Amino acid sequence: MDQLDYWLESYNYELPEERIAQNPVIPRDHSRLLVIDSPRSHHHCLFKNLPEFLQPGDLLVLNNTRVLPARLYGRKSSGAVVEVLLLEEKQHHCWLALVKPGKRFKPGSVIEFELNSISKADFQEHKLRATVLDTDPETGGRLLKFELPEGQSLIPLLEQFGNIPFPPYVTETEALPEQYQTIYAERSGAVAAPTAGLHFTEELFQCLEQKGIDKTFLTLHVGVGTFRPVEVDNITQHQMHGEWIEVPEETVDKIEKTKASGGRIIAVGTTAVRALEGAANERFCQPELSPENSPKSTLKSYCGKTNLYIYPGYKWQVIDGLITNFHLPKSSLLMLVSALIGRERLLSLYQVALEESANEFGRQYRFYSFGDAMLILPEAVL
Repeated sequence: MDQLDYWLESYNYELPEERIAQNPVIPRDHSRLLVIDSPRSHHHCLFKNLPEFLQPGDLLVLNNTRVLPARLYGRKSSGAVVEVLLLEEKQHHCWLALVKPGKRFKPGSVIEFELNSISKADFQEHKLRATVLDTDPETGGRLLKFELPEGQSLIPLLEQFGNIPFPPYVTETEALPEQYQTIYAERSGAVAAPTAGLHFTEELFQCLEQKGIDKTFLTLHVGVGTFRPVEVDNITQHQMHGEWIEVPEETVDKIEKTKASGGRIIAVGTTAVRALEGAANERFCQPELSPENSPKSTLKSYCGKTNLYIYPGYKWQVIDGLITNFHLPKSSLLMLVSALIGRERLLSLYQVALEESANEFGRQYRFYSFGDAMLILPEAVL
């Protein structure tokens, strides 16, 4: 491996602010698609052209997580405004959360939350409170204990008090909450969308099915492990926060049958990659092992957490190709995709996308969550 592959600064690139997508494309499958079909070639098209580049017998693996209305606004007893982003339920009624301004929230602090704009007219008297129990050194967050009636869960109340947490770089959007959900989102639990899946429409799925391209689902509840920045110069020292996954037996069976018949496994998004590779690889619970030492394993159904961290040198277990968006500089997602096609190749393709004119597609490539996509075919994988 090139030693530069292990240094954080090697994953940096310059992105003009105007290239960060603020709104989704309508219809969804009219986003641009950069197709990488060999170690040296690529093509420009639209996402709706995806079936042209896949083969009968291929299998798409998609993440069916649904984004929670996980951003809440409230006030301290002093009247100070508070913003909370829920990350995960750690125990009954107790949630790990990022709190702004965090330094002021010591154990014992009480927050009273406000209804969201949709619910204010109907629930004027409804109250929701939480007490800070502890701090979490790993995330810099707080453990919040919610005051709820016996037998009641917080998740239904989030529809009244919570807001869909658009990413922090989406600052001027007209997007509706449902536009930050995939059309197949089913299992609530994520705090960010699996954005590679946002490009799919029912019409596109029908076209794929007509060509003999099947699909299957798993769940990874996107959390801080996905979007937490890498902050160490030597990327091998980065520790991934665990995220909850479920790879069901049905999905494992489809993957095995696809491989046995010569089909290819195309993961839709880096979260689907982490779930599949984590379920197949015993090192997901042994973060001290390096990618080069990861043992060969067989994919099995799995329900639990994965802290698998993929960077160049990783030995792939399950996937053959990948559909993914364009990711932030110095992010673990950029490192994961680099493990598939190489860091230098990936950054050169990002530069291609940045320099590509609007031409017949009507606009330039756009980056990040509401932006455009890449298809990395098996022929291009290292």
